[in-house]
Amino acid sequence: MSESLLAPFLEFGFMRRALVGCLVLSVSAPPVGVFLMLRRMSLMSEAMSHAILPGVATGFIVAGLSLPAMTFGGLAAGLVVALLAAAVTRTTMVREDASLAAFYLIALAGGVLLISLRGSQLDLLHILFGNVLALDDGALVLLGGIATVTLVVMAAIFRPLVMECVDPLFLRTVSRAGGPVHFAFLGLVVMNLVGGFQALGTLLAVGLMLLPAVTARFWASDLTGLIPASILAAVVASLSGLALAYHLDLPAGPAIVLAAGGLYVLSLLIGPRGGLAHRLIRRRHLEA
Repeated sequence: MSESLLAPFLEFGFMRRALVGCLVLSVSAPPVGVFLMLRRMSLMSEAMSHAILPGVATGFIVAGLSLPAMTFGGLAAGLVVALLAAAVTRTTMVREDASLAAFYLIALAGGVLLISLRGSQLDLLHILFGNVLALDDGALVLLGGIATVTLVVMAAIFRPLVMECVDPLFLRTVSRAGGPVHFAFLGLVVMNLVGGFQALGTLLAVGLMLLPAVTARFWASDLTGLIPASILAAVVASLSGLALAYHLDLPAGPAIVLAAGGLYVLSLLIGPRGGLAHRLIRRRHLEA
C-alpha cells in the first residue's frame, strides 16, 4: 500500500512539485487557521479567499497567466478589502462580519465579471479552482517565501495574538499592540490565501487553512497541541489527496480538500476531544 501511495511522487516530477507545494502550505496555513478558529473568524477566511479574485483577475488581464502579476494583484485586493472592512467597523455601527461580507460579495462579482469579459471559460476555471499539478519552480519559491514570512511574523506576535484570542479588552487596556497585531494577522491571512490560490484556486484556497485547524480541535485542547495537529492533518490530506487524484484520475485540488474533509469527519466521529463516539461512551458510563 505504501508503495502505491509513494509511486507517483517517485516517478513524476510534477507530482513531486505538487507535493512540495502542498507541504509548504501545510506548514504555514493551518496555524493561521487555528487562530481564525479561536477568534471565531473562520468564515472570514472564506470571504477573504473570494476577495482576492478581482486582483487576480486584473493581474491576469494585464499580464496573462503570470504568477507575479496575479500574486501581486490578489495580495493588493485582499489587503484593500480587509482594511476597508476594518475601517468601516471602527467608524460605523456595522460589525466586521457584515462589512466584510458586503465587500467580499462586491469583489467576487467584480472579479468574475472581469475574467468573463476578457478571458475564456478555461481561464475562469483555472483561477477559481487552481491547478496544483502545474506548480513550477517560481510558484514553489513564492510558497516558500510566504511560509517563511508567516512563521516569522507569527513567532513575533504570538503572545499578543494569543491574548487577543483570550481577552481582547485586557490587551487593549495594558498595551497598544492590539490594533497592529490585528492588522498583521489579517495580512498573514491574505498572504496564505494568495499562496493557496496558486495551488487550489480562489474557491478552495481556504481548504488547507480551516479544515485541518477544525480537525485538530478534536485531538488537542491547547495551542501546543492544536498547531502541530493541524499541520499533521494538512500533511496527511495533501499526501492522500494527491495520491487519490493520481490513481483515480480526479481533479487534484478538490481531492486534497475532500481528503481534509474526510479527516474532519473521522475526527468528528472518533476524536478524543469531543468526538461523538467518546461522548456516547461517557454518557453510557455515567448512566450506568
